[in-house]
Amino acid sequence: MPAKQDLEAMSRFRYQLRQFLRFSEEVTHAEGVTPLQYQMLLHVRGFEGREWATVGELAERLQAAPHGTVALVSRCEASGLVERRASRADRRQVEVHLTAKGEQCLARLASKHKSEIEAFGWVFDRKDAPD
Repeated sequence: MPAKQDLEAMSRFRYQLRQFLRFSEEVTHAEGVTPLQYQMLLHVRGFEGREWATVGELAERLQAAPHGTVALVSRCEASGLVERRASRADRRQVEVHLTAKGEQCLARLASKHKSEIEAFGWVFDRKDAPD
């Protein structure tokens, strides 16, 4: 069994994580989206090296089944948050892109989430941050 201080540290971490998730649930619902929809928007725009993601990549980032991710993309598309585009490099591949509405929603929510993350004392490790 882990040492008592390890258990205390894990308990603190889980408590902070749950506080953050509760905050996220409240602000995303106030914005009119679900926490999962926000996460998907974040992963689409936050994919390293580009501003879109495939359904398979989103499924991996969300730790969800591909068919469930397809349904999530469809709900977001119906809400006007994302659009699907055939890949120019591989016509079999579908890219998920944010719409202007999705960009605005993400910007508002990401700003609130960033502030909350920083309030917990967590920091961002940005490769492009100035020295």
